[in-house]
Amino acid sequence: MDKQKYFISVGQGEISRIPFQGNDDFIIYATQEEVLMLRRKFEGLHEASFDTYKRSHLPFIPYHLDTANDVYDETIADVYRMLYDLGDEQTRNHIQTMGILDEI
Repeated sequence: MDKQKYFISVGQGEISRIPFQGNDDFIIYATQEEVLMLRRKFEGLHEASFDTYKRSHLPFIPYHLDTANDVYDETIADVYRMLYDLGDEQTRNHIQTMGILDEI
């Protein structure tokens, strides 16, 4: 499969072939299968974010014992790990400076 250039906005959960209105936080080169995997990760990130929102309304659950936060943290790390693996040099450098992935 041929890899195509994609523009990524993590905050918006957007994957696009065309740069538009700030969706170019990161640039990756990916196959259609890899893009589908990244879309699934973004969906998981959205679900995890919603779960943390729901938990925030239950003050009797201590933050440090909240599995929803752990799932969100793991999912966002998975997203950035995939962006790092598929990204161009600028994307990889940016993710390295963020310090979000310990193993890099």
